[in-house]
Amino acid sequence: MKKGLYTTLAWSGIRNNKKLYVPYILTCIITVMMCYIISFLSMTPTFANIAGARTMQTFLGLGFGVMCVFSLIFLFYTNSFLIRRRKKEFGLYNVLGLGKRHLAVVLFIETLMIACMTIFGGLALGVLFSKFAELCAVKILGGAATFEFTIGAQSLYRTAILFGIIFALIFLNTLRQVHLTNPIELLHSENVGEKPPKANWLLALIGVLILGGAYYMAVTIEDPVTAITLFFVAVIMVIIATYILFISGSVTLCRILQKNKRFYYKAKHFVSVSSMAYRMKRTGAGLASICILCTMVLVMISSTICLYVGMEDNLRSSYPRNIGLDAVTNEVSLLTGDQVDQTIDVVEQVVAENGTQQENILTYGMATSLGILEGNRFVFDNAVYDNNLGAMTDIWQIYIVSLSDYNRLMGTDETLGAGEAIIYVSGDCDYVGNAIDLGAAGSLDIVKRVDGFDAYVVESVQLFPMLYIFVSDLDAVVTPLMEIQTEEGLDLMALHWYYGFDLPCDNDTQIVIEDQIYERMQTLEHDDDLFSYFHVLVEGVASHRGDLYGTYGGLLFLGVLLGMAFVFAAVLIIYYRQVSEGYEDQSRFDIMQKVGMTKKEIRKSIDSQILIVFFMPLIAAGVHLAFAFPLIRKLLLLFSVMNSRLLIIVTICCYLVFAVFYMIVYRITSRSYFSIVSGMRTESA
Repeated sequence: MKKGLYTTLAWSGIRNNKKLYVPYILTCIITVMMCYIISFLSMTPTFANIAGARTMQTFLGLGFGVMCVFSLIFLFYTNSFLIRRRKKEFGLYNVLGLGKRHLAVVLFIETLMIACMTIFGGLALGVLFSKFAELCAVKILGGAATFEFTIGAQSLYRTAILFGIIFALIFLNTLRQVHLTNPIELLHSENVGEKPPKANWLLALIGVLILGGAYYMAVTIEDPVTAITLFFVAVIMVIIATYILFISGSVTLCRILQKNKRFYYKAKHFVSVSSMAYRMKRTGAGLASICILCTMVLVMISSTICLYVGMEDNLRSSYPRNIGLDAVTNEVSLLTGDQVDQTIDVVEQVVAENGTQQENILTYGMATSLGILEGNRFVFDNAVYDNNLGAMTDIWQIYIVSLSDYNRLMGTDETLGAGEAIIYVSGDCDYVGNAIDLGAAGSLDIVKRVDGFDAYVVESVQLFPMLYIFVSDLDAVVTPLMEIQTEEGLDLMALHWYYGFDLPCDNDTQIVIEDQIYERMQTLEHDDDLFSYFHVLVEGVASHRGDLYGTYGGLLFLGVLLGMAFVFAAVLIIYYRQVSEGYEDQSRFDIMQKVGMTKKEIRKSIDSQILIVFFMPLIAAGVHLAFAFPLIRKLLLLFSVMNSRLLIIVTICCYLVFAVFYMIVYRITSRSYFSIVSGMRTESA
């Protein structure tokens, strides 16, 4: 056999199946391009002098690993559609005398052609658009753009190697399928019928129970620690339940629709429902994959956009003043002693030397500790550090503040007697009871509950419920607690003095002032022995803004890139579902046309099928997203996101935009389906 014949057969196979191969090749090119861009950005030296860029590059490095796994699974999955459509062609080659050894050569050349086109094309587009992606990343980070064009040689190499391995594995898998099938089976692979599937009520019920369990977990988890622990458990449960319900539940749905005579015995419903019922076991898996991809896209995009858009609010929540000093000490008396006055003097000197002044000063002292709530009694012991998830909801973060500080900060004139307290519980939590038993400090009667407190504590990252207790004599309450903990070898309670202020100057000046305050405080602590128990930490918004931009910007950038990859995957699966089912339904609709079914009626039947089945993934993704919202909100608390309204708005907008895009894709791909089953090339939708 002439060697040129192999190449001719390989090229003819691709060209004659261009409806299948063109979308596949384009998607492979885009996947290669995105892998290169992610790899390039994770290693580019352009980010070296941009604040927060190293954090973004860390996320992008992890994203490249995700893309490697995704590309392998996705290309294997989509390649299965191609092989299914071409098995008849392979069988014909076999019958005409082309042995499996020769067929293997043809398949190797085909795979090599596709690999070369996609790898070189993807890398070329990746290099072309890498600068644009780099400029977008710099914009997200708030850095200064440079117009120097670079090519990541290492990224080119690792991306080419990755996809070379993937295409080699795809070739071996295709070879395995052809080798294990005899020519007659290959020739009749498209004509092998399926037995009428039965509605598996038991399996559908199992799917409903698993999904219900995942939804219950999502809406009932209260604290972020449990949420982050059980998040992946809930995700796995949702994935399993989605596949079960789309495979078995969709068959059950078709059977229910068939029993509804008023619905089923109509021209636009009869053909679509009856044909769907026969292939739902196979179609259900594809629809479930589409649903899961849609859900992943919506969760990633909405979460990362919310993080980035609400970043300045999160900064103010984490740092209520431009610069804050947090002093840790071991004696209540030091919260109002000479150390406090000397620290304030240092701050005033540094600020004055830099030609600016303090604004919105916030200062107060407090004691804080973790405790386990048992009834109305708080227990302070090392059990709070046990990895017992069942006890997480019983752990509280307690803050004890003097009434004088509360009145000064809130502008009130409250009075309390000995053994009395005013409390404030942050967030959605509540403390039930009229008294608080603090053990060694005795019991405090609650005389009032307030709705807020101008505290510096970062409520947005709370891992446990926060209880603020305001007392008239801080020393009388806190000292006994510290003494008993010291005797028992515990180190749960800490004393803090906070001093924060805003500055009417630019970020660079704020960073300079922050650094100078820190340096002088280090000297002050070193020179005076009294300060060995009064350690001051200095933090500023300006110095942390770059890191936060790197974290949230990196998540946003990675979320968008991975979201685009998942969208392309969903679009390709949708297209292949339409095309493959179009070929399967072609003979059925051909018979229906011969007995009098018009193309208009075919269009109505197609629209009915789309409405019944192909919008199920979008609707299911919306339901998944709605039930996942409480869990997502809890997880975002760990990233200082307290603005639930922003998350709701962003999530709804993302879903509506994605729904419009989804409908456009289905409308376009339905034309291919209609063209196949009706024998026409195109027709207006």
